[in-house]
Amino acid sequence: MQGMVRKMAKLKITETVLRDAHQSLIATRMRMDEMLPILPAMDKIGYHSCEVWGGATFDACLRFLDEDPWERLRIIRREMPNTKLQMLFRGQNMLGYRHYADDVLEYFVQKSVANGIDIIRIFDALNDIRNLETAVKAAKKEGAHAQIAISYTLGEVFTHEYYMDYAKRIEALGADSICIKDMAALITPYETAELIKALKSVVKIPIQLHTHYTSGLASMCILKGVEAGVDVVDTAMSPLALGTSHAPTESIVAAFQGTEYDTGLDLKALTEIRDYFMTLRRKYIKSGLLDPDMLATDANALIYQVPGGMLSNLLSQLKQAGKADQLVDVMKEVPRVRKDAGYPPLVTPTSQIVGTQAVFNIIMGERYKTVTKEFKGLVRGEYGKTPVPIDPEFQKKICGDEEPITCRPADLLEPELEKLKAECAEWTEQEEDVLSYAMFPKVAPKFFENRRNKKYGIDGAHSDAAAKVHPV
Repeated sequence: MQGMVRKMAKLKITETVLRDAHQSLIATRMRMDEMLPILPAMDKIGYHSCEVWGGATFDACLRFLDEDPWERLRIIRREMPNTKLQMLFRGQNMLGYRHYADDVLEYFVQKSVANGIDIIRIFDALNDIRNLETAVKAAKKEGAHAQIAISYTLGEVFTHEYYMDYAKRIEALGADSICIKDMAALITPYETAELIKALKSVVKIPIQLHTHYTSGLASMCILKGVEAGVDVVDTAMSPLALGTSHAPTESIVAAFQGTEYDTGLDLKALTEIRDYFMTLRRKYIKSGLLDPDMLATDANALIYQVPGGMLSNLLSQLKQAGKADQLVDVMKEVPRVRKDAGYPPLVTPTSQIVGTQAVFNIIMGERYKTVTKEFKGLVRGEYGKTPVPIDPEFQKKICGDEEPITCRPADLLEPELEKLKAECAEWTEQEEDVLSYAMFPKVAPKFFENRRNKKYGIDGAHSDAAAKVHPV
């Protein structure tokens, strides 16, 4: 009789096809005009949320697609009035690659919510909660849902106790939910179940699972995670699922139909969405934008423990140096560099920092003979506190006499919003332009110039061909 009165627990789905799916498979090159026709149909599905913005979308819009990312958000908001819109936000880095002063971050959050964002998923590459405080407060002030993502990784320090302690601090900070962000597809099915149970035992706020399909385990991880009590999972419509993307939305919906975890989503309604994106998929493959190899499973992710994008970047750097045959040596060097640098999780920007330093260590024939500016900054503390303290002798070797940074890095930054406004005043046509300029000061002016040229009938826009040859 207990089963008759029990309320059906519905699994919630966050659809990633408009952001992370195409970022993972086609370097974030899906255009607004390609999204537009399907948005009203997607709005009727009943997703928990659709991830549509943030991550690399901002960069790609300005740099390669000649699109205003703010206008993209406004259009999606207009066409999807019934669906919560979600974005990915790099903590104190916002959507750029450096720390920004609090006044800029607060203004960015304000404008993101004003233009249509409901849920802000905030993460820090080092899991340094100090780098998330301002973003969470700003999101809450604007009435948005503030979700903190735990950058999931492996290593001797990353025990269940580590993640449980971080989760408790996240809840205490005031976050509305927690996301396990498995960007490198490292989590396994049974570990998913155990981790979810561990986190559920210490926090009351909802938990979401974000894992990529790279290693071939994502669907199984979702199954075990759901059984363990996860509240929301990230998926992607099947034409842009698998490979370095996510588990297929339709398959996950079908897997739980008729169970206590039933998503309540209609498979027939999802078919219309699938058919549309299948047409886009064929177009991307034909143009060369989508490499079918990107859809394959690569269990090397579990061996090397690096994100797929990082692996391709390392190979590209070695090819440019004429040292492609040394990839295995570099892959062995990555964990050594990571250990030296205090075990940072490998996610933007730390994956690039650690990877590039590993490449230099190998091709120079001597470890740390050449040290990148970014690696020096990581070791010095410019990005925040690393999960494991860095050996003081190593720190001195890399940084010399420069004083290590032990406070929240943004505490050292003066307010900069007014200065940035003055710098880009000649281009400003909307209040949000200063934020585009703040994050991409070299790229945004070119976009602004193209926008002005088009306004006066001058053809200065980036060509679509050019947009396809430069990776983000």
